[in-house]
Amino acid sequence: MTLSAIVHTYNAEKYLDACLESLQCVDEIVVCDMYSTDATIEIAQRNGARIIYFENCGIPEPARAFAISQASSEWILVVDADEIVPKALLDYLKQKSQEPNAPAGIIIPRKNMIFGKFLRCTYPDYHVRFFLKSAFDSWPGLVHRGAVVKGTVETIPAKMEHLALIHYNYDDIEVFIEKMNRYTTLEIEKLVHKKINCFPLTLILRPIFEFIKRYILKKGFLDGYHGFIFACLMANYKFVALSKLWMYKSGYTDQPTALIKGSASIEKQCVKP
Repeated sequence: MTLSAIVHTYNAEKYLDACLESLQCVDEIVVCDMYSTDATIEIAQRNGARIIYFENCGIPEPARAFAISQASSEWILVVDADEIVPKALLDYLKQKSQEPNAPAGIIIPRKNMIFGKFLRCTYPDYHVRFFLKSAFDSWPGLVHRGAVVKGTVETIPAKMEHLALIHYNYDDIEVFIEKMNRYTTLEIEKLVHKKINCFPLTLILRPIFEFIKRYILKKGFLDGYHGFIFACLMANYKFVALSKLWMYKSGYTDQPTALIKGSASIEKQCVKP
């Protein structure tokens, strides 16, 4: 089997070196960059990655789909630029891909490092990240949507923590708030797609349930102050997203779809050998 690792980047210099170093045993590393202005490209070149470019459309999903189409291997591993891939996971994926009845895709757990600590209330945070290129169907151009794979998809059990991706998610609260403002605007598209309404009771109950889910149901209380603060921030995230949806539906803001260019034409995509 051959394996290509896909890494989407935009000003991703902070963790990119560690990310790419963890991928050195794959057959090909494809960095799909959205025209970074920091040292991202230099780091990618230093780590032997093949660099392609995609217009900066605000979210990684369209860039990932484009990068998958450019990969040369039969198997694809999609990795964020702030993720570290354990060697044990790569060994496991290679072994699974060589089995006679290998699945078309594998759902991988992820350990989220938030405010400098691994929060168990966010685990296993499953994502379809490994699949046959021939089985890949699409990557919907909506924020926080996963890959669509044709065929059997297996899940790595949560108890196999040593196989989980390590994700450096939010370094501090300032980063959380900056991302929250951007992503809650992009969430409008998904909320409209789901036909979510913005009744006053919705604005009250959904954030409350988000806190209960994060802090109690997912046992955020076991993560101490980190878990409590994160649950509060996620409840606020939900409230802000629904408030922006209300403003959009009420006509106070323009439709946000201009921020999501999932159907970007091939002329706006550029491949660099």
